[in-house]
Amino acid sequence: MAEEILLIAGVVIAVLMIFRIYVRGEQCKSKTKLHGKTVIVTGSNTGIGRATAVDLARRGARVILACRSQVRGVTAVALVQRESGSKNVEFMQLDLASLKSVRSFAETFLKTERRLDILINNAGVYMQGTTEDGLGLMFGVNHLGHFLLTNLLLDRLKECAPSRIVTVSSYLHNYGDLDFDTLRTHKEFGVGESPGSLFRIYSHSKLCNVLFTHELAKKLQGTNVTCYSLHPGVINSDLSRNMNKMSRRLLKPIAALFFKDVEAGAQTTLYCAVQEGIESLSGRYFSNCAVQKVKAKAQDDAVAKKLWEVSETLCGLP
Repeated sequence: MAEEILLIAGVVIAVLMIFRIYVRGEQCKSKTKLHGKTVIVTGSNTGIGRATAVDLARRGARVILACRSQVRGVTAVALVQRESGSKNVEFMQLDLASLKSVRSFAETFLKTERRLDILINNAGVYMQGTTEDGLGLMFGVNHLGHFLLTNLLLDRLKECAPSRIVTVSSYLHNYGDLDFDTLRTHKEFGVGESPGSLFRIYSHSKLCNVLFTHELAKKLQGTNVTCYSLHPGVINSDLSRNMNKMSRRLLKPIAALFFKDVEAGAQTTLYCAVQEGIESLSGRYFSNCAVQKVKAKAQDDAVAKKLWEVSETLCGLP
């Protein structure tokens, strides 16, 4: 009996180990070096953003950690420097929930940094709230702040071409829909405080990421600047910090077993940032280090164009 129990336990452990390998997904195998290149990673004080920053710093890039909290940002600089072995890592304050802060960040960056080779729009929130500008927090941070940041830095990216823009979306974009009447009325693509409402509003913001990249690729044709959106995988990261305590407790054991760790979660971001030969796939959506097909609503030219125009208006861009 004891031998049977040990055998069963061994089989279970083996299966779980194989499953964990599967869950980790594909790895970015590119050996590209980035000496002399400058990269911005938003939301890089924690989670997959910090893991991304560590890898890019190891490749020789000058990495700018663009984060809201100065205390956490400065702490992250020390961690990234230590883990990467590179001292060429800096913190610059950026609050994506404030269009004024986005403009200030861009102005400071353009004055103090000569290059921008890769912009990684990684930061995201999963919680209700309101931005400094009176917009829904998930729409404002996950989409609009990055939309403005990208536009303000586009000229520098063009000057330093070939360059790339990578925007972290999610598989959950499949559950999103953009109702512009709701946005006009509520300053967000959805309303409500229930778990279901939060899920839908987050999904809407992730659809914005995919459509933004789809439209951006059209506008960048002929510039040698390319752009990509991606699903990083289901990540055991700090994004769950915005959930209530009970939800976090329930999620913790599941996340430990079935979710990717942050290093695995950063792989598709890194692939889109450094992989050779994907320039012709600009505007496409990636997962597991490979281009993926998307539903019609995620490549709808008319909706993407309208989202761009509405975003320009909300940001006060000409």
